[in-house]
Amino acid sequence: MIDLHSHILSALDDGATDVAVSIAMARIAVADGITHMACTPHIFPGKYNNSAATILPAMHSLQAMLDAQSIPLTLYSGADIHIAPDLVERLKNGEAPTLNRTRYFLLEPPHEILPPRLEDFAGRLLEAGFVPIITHPERLSWAGRHFDVIQRLADLGCPLQLTADSLTGGFGAAAKQLSERILREGRASFFASDAHGVSWRKPVLSSAFALVAGKYGQEEAERMFRHRPSAILSNAEPGEILPSPREVTGAGGEPGFTRRLVDRIFRNG
Repeated sequence: MIDLHSHILSALDDGATDVAVSIAMARIAVADGITHMACTPHIFPGKYNNSAATILPAMHSLQAMLDAQSIPLTLYSGADIHIAPDLVERLKNGEAPTLNRTRYFLLEPPHEILPPRLEDFAGRLLEAGFVPIITHPERLSWAGRHFDVIQRLADLGCPLQLTADSLTGGFGAAAKQLSERILREGRASFFASDAHGVSWRKPVLSSAFALVAGKYGQEEAERMFRHRPSAILSNAEPGEILPSPREVTGAGGEPGFTRRLVDRIFRNG
């Protein structure tokens, strides 16, 4: 499996506290069946002032340690990026790293308050050639009251990343119910661990994989835990990442609307 959201790099944010924890997290991930992992520390101006200059050296250093200890986990660069007015510029100049230097990046909306004009902000990112992946929408405290915003973000062309522990109940009943609804509506693109440590919030995906396979089939589980994450790392066209027309009806009830719209944006861009 491929995990595109983790806080495995040490001492950069609220994730791994030191290198020993990072290595222990890597061992847990490998034991769970994870073969590739994106290192995505928070970029939160004023709180976690990370950038490519802090993230890339830390990733390369940890990869060297894992290789030296024969821990078969391949790391990729990225960041868990919070909303900022200069985000387009920071993405363009490489200061805010995308996932493996692709057009895709993790965008974390505020947890407590729905920011105004969030869809307009996402649209500007798409028009600039970047695809914001909305991280753990099921865990946003406002998502239940404003679920239409989540639906419109997905229909706009923003992949939705669910947290594995949300589906298994680790984040409570509300997050579990919202993750199930997003799955049921066919709007989820993939799962990730959002791992922060070695006790609670571990880098584990297998339990959620089993739940998805049991309810939606092995093929759908493979798409969400392997194929779509792999396509993101390869900078595939958005149509390969977003739910297919047979899984969700797009805006205006027209099947395949989202795929055609987003692909057209990037072809014309």
